[in-house]
Amino acid sequence: MTTATVAPPTGAAPLDLARGFLTGGVIGASLAAFVVGCTLGKVPLIVAGPALLTVYALLFRLAGAPRRAREGALAPLTALALIDGREMRTVKETDVPVRFDLTVAPDLAPAFRIRITQDVHVSELTDHRPGTVLVVRYPPDRPWLLRIVKRPTPQWEDRAAGAALEPAPGPALVADRQDGCAWSLTTLLGVLLGAAAVVLLMRAELFGKDTDAPAAQPVPVTSSSTSTSTFSVTATVASSTTGTVAFGPGRSVLDRGVLREAVESLTGGGDGRQALTVVVREQLLTVVFAPDGVSAPAFDPRSLPFDRLPALVEEARTTLGVDAPRTWQLSAERLAGALTIRIGVTGAGGSASLEADGRGTVVRRSPAR
Repeated sequence: MTTATVAPPTGAAPLDLARGFLTGGVIGASLAAFVVGCTLGKVPLIVAGPALLTVYALLFRLAGAPRRAREGALAPLTALALIDGREMRTVKETDVPVRFDLTVAPDLAPAFRIRITQDVHVSELTDHRPGTVLVVRYPPDRPWLLRIVKRPTPQWEDRAAGAALEPAPGPALVADRQDGCAWSLTTLLGVLLGAAAVVLLMRAELFGKDTDAPAAQPVPVTSSSTSTSTFSVTATVASSTTGTVAFGPGRSVLDRGVLREAVESLTGGGDGRQALTVVVREQLLTVVFAPDGVSAPAFDPRSLPFDRLPALVEEARTTLGVDAPRTWQLSAERLAGALTIRIGVTGAGGSASLEADGRGTVVRRSPAR
């Protein structure tokens, strides 16, 4: 019997690692863009995150179309194989992962040895003992994808029953690719770097932006100034899905009743508009409303626990170990299902955050490090 050597891939190819890194980068950047957009109230970022992921998935699919067409044009080969040895990895109630050492004898090609792992039902283990001849199938250009045929045709079943094969000499080549760890680490690195790139680009607005000046709004707006007995504001509407209220000098969004009245001025006092996120700073309120006809995890901004928010901000400023706190930001959203309120504080002692539920009860603290 003539013996040939089959050389399946034994690890992740550089191209596979590059694809994993790129995929991870796109996923990380998309998620970070969506979260940062919700935090800052930037609709373009909120839309850009899912859009980038969708476009990449489409391009990835199109790029692999020629390869899938070539592979699909080649009919798989069917051959007889002798079980040289087997090793059961774990015993389960139904399917058992079994590692097989096989001698494969194609009709029109030299025989070769290969090692694969395949699940076998416990009731069929007796039919897969060493010395048994089985029917296998594999792509002609990728023999390392060989699989044992569980239900062969009667013709091949008769051939296997009457065949007498001898083990091929030499060690069995391992067909199971061991690229899971390297690929996973490369993809994770891409996710982290992609997310870090978005945060780095938006770091000025996330951590060091001067929130006292309403002129810092990133898009052209139409403004109208109003004054009441409670507070002085400049109400600014950037688009049909974003509302902003900037407070005049000497007034804080945390003054009694101010935040509630500002939210109601943006929601029309009771038209039921749902918000994707609410961002509150010392003298600035931004509400990103859910677009009409779009299903999103939104909430009624009037349902915020307004009476608890000043105390939560004060607790975040004084109990989380931030020395000389300079800026703070409160954001409310329900991306994870339930309404979540997060308060971040930045100062000379670093950054810290506090998280509360929709009733204003603190559920998590992240002190300064």
